[in-house]
Amino acid sequence: MAPTTTELAEFQRALTQLRASAGALRQRYGDAAAVRRIDNDLERLDIDAAELTSAVPVPRRSDDVRDDVVIVPDTPYDPSLWRDVDDEGLGGHSRY
Repeated sequence: MAPTTTELAEFQRALTQLRASAGALRQRYGDAAAVRRIDNDLERLDIDAAELTSAVPVPRRSDDVRDDVVIVPDTPYDPSLWRDVDDEGLGGHSRY
């Protein structure tokens, strides 16, 4: 339970910073629709964070750890994938 408490505390600190930034936006833009939506989003995040304080964390299974691993093959890519593609920052192939 200690890591969850730490994670929630970190989340609350981030929310506090967001509230301060939202206050600065409110001073700059007044009661604009976008500012009201940001305030609404912050309120929703507060509600969700409060829910998590009473939730029991789900233990992570060891086989869940590898779900996000993407295997990249060592075989060369099909050259047709790069047909008509410019090299970023170098310009088109016809400029060499």
